[in-house]
Amino acid sequence: MYLFDLFRSFLPLRNPIGFGAADFVVFSLALLLSILLFARVALQPYARKLAQSPAVAMLTLFALGLALRLALLAAAPVPIPAGADDFSYILLADTLRHLRLANPPHPLSQFFEAVFILQHPTYSSIYPPGQGIALALGRTLFGSYWAGVLLVSAALPALCYWMLRAWIPAIWALAGGLLAVVQFGPLNPWTNSYWGGSLSACAGCLVFGALPRLGSRRAVWLLGLGLSLQLLTRPFEFVLLCVCVFAYAVCLTRPEHRRMLIFAAPLPLLAFGLLLAQNKAVTGGWTQLPYQLSRYQYGVPASFTFEPNPVPHNPLTPEQELDYRAQAAIHGSAADSPARYVSRLLERLPYARFFLLAPLFLALPFAFRRRTIFLFVLTVLGFFFFGTNFYPYFHTQYIAAVACLFLLWALCGMCALHRRNPLAAVLLICLCGAHFVFWYAIHLSNHPALLAVTTYETWDFVNHGDPEGRISIARDLAAAPGDQLVFVRYTRQHRFGEWIANAADIGRARIIWALDLGADENQKLERYFPSRKKWLLEPDFHPPHLTPYPPQ
Repeated sequence: MYLFDLFRSFLPLRNPIGFGAADFVVFSLALLLSILLFARVALQPYARKLAQSPAVAMLTLFALGLALRLALLAAAPVPIPAGADDFSYILLADTLRHLRLANPPHPLSQFFEAVFILQHPTYSSIYPPGQGIALALGRTLFGSYWAGVLLVSAALPALCYWMLRAWIPAIWALAGGLLAVVQFGPLNPWTNSYWGGSLSACAGCLVFGALPRLGSRRAVWLLGLGLSLQLLTRPFEFVLLCVCVFAYAVCLTRPEHRRMLIFAAPLPLLAFGLLLAQNKAVTGGWTQLPYQLSRYQYGVPASFTFEPNPVPHNPLTPEQELDYRAQAAIHGSAADSPARYVSRLLERLPYARFFLLAPLFLALPFAFRRRTIFLFVLTVLGFFFFGTNFYPYFHTQYIAAVACLFLLWALCGMCALHRRNPLAAVLLICLCGAHFVFWYAIHLSNHPALLAVTTYETWDFVNHGDPEGRISIARDLAAAPGDQLVFVRYTRQHRFGEWIANAADIGRARIIWALDLGADENQKLERYFPSRKKWLLEPDFHPPHLTPYPPQ
């Protein structure tokens, strides 16, 4: 109805200049392009000066990314954790804030079973500590886990600019930093969830920005820092990244620079030590990852495609059973074959659009004129796609470490195009700017009729409203006096929406979320927490029902 009213108001007879809806769209695009082209001419001297000052440019890009997302808070507030991954990472961050790597198991752990969370031998997240460290810093410094996400997301464009400066002219590196704000900034899913992606992308910027600078001790140290962040965030993709670093060092560096790589080792070794310590604290074994123990106990996450489907060794709740069956189905029961491998790879190629706006694809072929860079980028991207293709699932954060290489490829093509036709290159940049301004303005307006158009927005995600009723439930519980105990009762139609989300220290949390295991079994938890106000939450109703427990 909103869209009908919107477009009806654009009919020629309903406005004084006789424009229809298509006229307004074209006029808005032309206006945006005109403004951007004028701004380019007016700001070009300042941009060139800014591009030559790395520290100022990086600070500017960081502040721009931060300010643009903060400006959206009125329309799109702090994202509400809503999935099993979100809750697991937040549990990890809360655990780290208590200065420990694992939590003791709860004596009534059957009530707190949730996807991607271990209950035994410790109560812990299954994920490596990298993203948890970022969330913990955000909560410690600013009182919000999402603040850690936002800070890392704002740092990404600044590091993209620093990385690009090692490969292309400074002015184009600045353009790449601005494109990173557009692509990975306020409208990006990495910024608006707790899953991560930006931290691994920052690690990639440090690694690929340090490689061409290997003659410098500082660059070697930054290379080690980037490898450490990747190891603590995505251990499997860390191996792929190390292979790329080794190949670059062998093929494209001088012997004296190659020998300096030894100075990059201390930080990754420290990160490796932290991983071993986490393994020991969480699983009891130095070499067993929490990820692996979860696979043994619950059958998730899925195994590699060349491995058989895991068999759960723990009894599963209906929600865990649902998740296990879904992941097993995506993995498939048959052995992997070359045909399935290729088919899976082709299905993942469209994810390249996540890393580049549509106009930039026109610049990609021109990068061939910079053959060394072109071949290096193409080889690394291909290696990451081929390597991650051995895992049945695919999310953009799996290859976040090479996000900056997509930009490098596009900007190399843009440089070559600019030498042939400056206007064409500037027009592509302006089209990217117009794309961002258009969608950002829609989200900023927060108008229901305009937000309906975001259904057709490519790859972006910004949280609006309260579609699952989580905000209203949290508000009701916050208003209730004293400590709360919430029994969560799922229906048989429940599908992939986790509500069991507890703090690292369950007993001291103001709100405890527990599975409804039936009246008789629930009495055990009621006796364990006798002074808490009890609630029954039925999240599968629309809106969710929150009523006193036991029901009258």
